[in-house]
Amino acid sequence: MSPFFIKAIQLLLSLSFLIVLHELGHFIPAKLFKTRVEKFYLFFDVKYSLFKKKIGDTVYGIGWLPLGGYVKISGMIDESMDKEQMAGPPQPWEFRSKPAWQRLIIMVGGVTVNIILGVLIYICIIFTWGQNYSKGNDIKYGFGVTKTLENYGFQQGDKLITVNGEEMFDDMDIGRYLMVREVKSVTVKHPNGETQTIQLPEDIGSEIFKSGQTNAITFRYPFKLDSITEGGPAEKAGLLKTDKILKIGGMPINYQTDFAYALNNHRKNDSTAVITYERNGIAKELDLVLDKDKKIGVIMVSTDKEALKLNNVDYSFGASISEGLNFGYWTLHDYIAQFKYVFTKEGATQVGGFGAIGNLFPPVWDWAAFWSTTAFISIILAFMNILPIPALDGGHVMFLLYEIIAGRKPNDKFMEYAQLVGFIILIALLLFANGNDIYRAISKYF
Repeated sequence: MSPFFIKAIQLLLSLSFLIVLHELGHFIPAKLFKTRVEKFYLFFDVKYSLFKKKIGDTVYGIGWLPLGGYVKISGMIDESMDKEQMAGPPQPWEFRSKPAWQRLIIMVGGVTVNIILGVLIYICIIFTWGQNYSKGNDIKYGFGVTKTLENYGFQQGDKLITVNGEEMFDDMDIGRYLMVREVKSVTVKHPNGETQTIQLPEDIGSEIFKSGQTNAITFRYPFKLDSITEGGPAEKAGLLKTDKILKIGGMPINYQTDFAYALNNHRKNDSTAVITYERNGIAKELDLVLDKDKKIGVIMVSTDKEALKLNNVDYSFGASISEGLNFGYWTLHDYIAQFKYVFTKEGATQVGGFGAIGNLFPPVWDWAAFWSTTAFISIILAFMNILPIPALDGGHVMFLLYEIIAGRKPNDKFMEYAQLVGFIILIALLLFANGNDIYRAISKYF
């Protein structure tokens, strides 16, 4: 089966699992507070359903449009925009007849389930598979860094000693730390054996992001060409996978990280790089026109299987609970921290939809990776749903908090307009995010 379909199946399975449990988070407290739930749907049933069955007061079903799911609660202004029901007098079983605190619990139920679920999955992953880590000499050739980090004192081949004065659990996390954590200092061991503590500014993450090279620090390995991307610059220029890349713009290329560094800092001009390569023992040179991402279209593989050593630590069930809670907290923290980049010109172009989410999954079936990605998506869904946008759970929570504080409800007409505006915003965001996915997919061929 092709990697595309393996990712698609994982995405569909993961989202179905998360959607059903999220909606149960609304359904269960609604039932506990004797509020009628008219529909419980996985996916949207625009015009028709793939399956439906009524049990008691509730119709359970599966829609044909896999963009989410919903529960329709009586007496609530939601995406169904059921004005006829709202025009009648409030009934005891309706949402609008319940006390504000009960309505608030019903609305935060889905987000609460997503957070708890994400943490529970992390606990189970850590208990079942433990955690992998690499430190110091486990990273044989050290790290390659971008010009941005070189300007602060990092060198090619550095190995980490401490971050903010403390050893990291996994040195491979340093790139993420620089982007979303408060990293003030990094102590490194340079290739010549010298130790240096490098002081960094508060906005180092933003500086890295604006540079366009978010992989500012990456472990290095010696490489060979594995394949040439079809239709890419390298193929058009006549490079073969049996060629050995010697230099780019005069800079020697010994490790895979040297590629990006040379293409960003040693180009002939904005769109062209001089490539020196060896074929049949003879060194040759050519001018190669880069793609829009300043890449040449080659895939590299390591020639040293010991370039990165992975260690594993196992945990008891009790320790897994503590580690899972910690992992869940920092996953949410890091996602919220990186959300600020979305509101930049560079960040807006990187927003992704279902294609980007699907690419989080591995191209081969791996249960550990599947559950890890599912837990991450669950955390993301919790955060996105609690945003104070009408039509999302967070929008309802915002108006309920206003009611509790002000002592009066917003009128139904206002809520209808707010719901409509929120729905339009969500559709616009959905189109924009998935439009970015489509653009990125087709731009490879132009």
